Amino acid sequence: MRKYRIPISGAITAAAAAAILLVPQLGSATNVAAVNGAQTGDPSYVYRIDSSAGQSEKLFADGFDVLEQRDGKDLFVLGTKGDGDRLRGFGFSPTVESVLPAPQWAPVPKRADNDPLVPADVNETYDGGYHTVNAQYAHLDQVATQHPDLATNVTYGKSWRKNRGLTGGYDLRAICITKKKSGDCALNPNSAKPRFFLMSQIHAREITTGDVSWRWIDYLVNGYGTDSTVTSLLNSTELWVVPIANPDGVDIVQKGGNSPILQRKNADYLNGNNCGVSAYSQAGVDLNRNTGSHWDTSGISHDPCSQVYDGPRSDSEIENTALEGLFRNLYPAVRGSGNSAPAPPDTKGVMITMHSDASMVLFPWEYDYTVHTGNDAALRAMGKAMGSITGYQYGQAGEILYNASGGTDDWTYDKLGVASFTIEVGDNTGRGCSGFTPRFSCQASFFWPKMKPALVYAAQHALTPYRTK
Repeated sequence: MRKYRIPISGAITAAAAAAILLVPQLGSATNVAAVNGAQTGDPSYVYRIDSSAGQSEKLFADGFDVLEQRDGKDLFVLGTKGDGDRLRGFGFSPTVESVLPAPQWAPVPKRADNDPLVPADVNETYDGGYHTVNAQYAHLDQVATQHPDLATNVTYGKSWRKNRGLTGGYDLRAICITKKKSGDCALNPNSAKPRFFLMSQIHAREITTGDVSWRWIDYLVNGYGTDSTVTSLLNSTELWVVPIANPDGVDIVQKGGNSPILQRKNADYLNGNNCGVSAYSQAGVDLNRNTGSHWDTSGISHDPCSQVYDGPRSDSEIENTALEGLFRNLYPAVRGSGNSAPAPPDTKGVMITMHSDASMVLFPWEYDYTVHTGNDAALRAMGKAMGSITGYQYGQAGEILYNASGGTDDWTYDKLGVASFTIEVGDNTGRGCSGFTPRFSCQASFFWPKMKPALVYAAQHALTPYRTK
């Protein structure tokens, strides 16, 4: 396994920009003053921690920002200089892996975010080319207009801010792509075609995943009729995409401009409005710890300012309940109760949620690697195949990373029986494309060529995923 190094020019250097996190909507006079008075932050530190004694749960519970990386038995924590002393105070023995200088802050061009009177610009970008929420949604509209025989847009809910009538909120949007026949793309779980579902940026700061979804959409609609693989897929399968599962969080990220703010969670500040303005203490709920599948079990914190705060109760967050409502409209519930109950062999459908940047293919159960699903052999076979395509490790989360409860893939498998995976999109080759915000050129040159064949493979298995050998 590669030694975890973060190049100064790479994505995690943007962590320092989190010290000027733009969250005046939190209503805290202290936070507003900090934002208005800061144009640069302090250096950020990456600490290496020996987790051989099973200390990952303690790191989460104590509120540390544990990165989605592992090197042998070692985990990595992103923090301030003072967090080294805090780690030692909690009984850890950290060593400094990297010191990352604070970049200058450069905001996105001033415009009215999500203002219905201001047309969304499909070319609106930040940090060298990453698309804003407005651009992602304009892209969905553009695709549906240009390809009415292939694409259908669906609004499946509202973000936390929009639901509460706050400035800067967004709709929650998906797109269905298929060669349309009567009844296709309907919100009906008993679909004629199998469904492949791809989602990204449920963790807002993992911006590579949103770009992969953008490219996947374009690959599908532009390839129909000219690419035999794409044509076959669209003739036989519904391909659903949620490019931004956490738009409020991404809105915070993109406000950092050339130094994206490392907001992981959504914007729900009601449980912790005294949090700081950094990547190490921020308001919000971790949507990938909040679902009602084994909620509050592992890899979580009860500190509302922690990056892995799992919320006051399971499914407390509207982004999750809306997404789960969409899943229920797309897939029938076919699995029985209990951890070992299998979904039937003829179950249709595959779901992939993309994260970054551990370079792994994960599958249920993610909450506890010592417990296996009733479909473990088939999930493991698909995970192995996608791992071979991408060059990534594969396994249950606790086998190769750490246990984490309340995640999307556990929920879709648990409640519906859908063959579900997390792909941690990362660079395990030393190409200089690691971290949450790699240089944008990495997307076309490295990540997309790696991810495209893996997504094609998964989509091609949506009809019979549990018969994969």
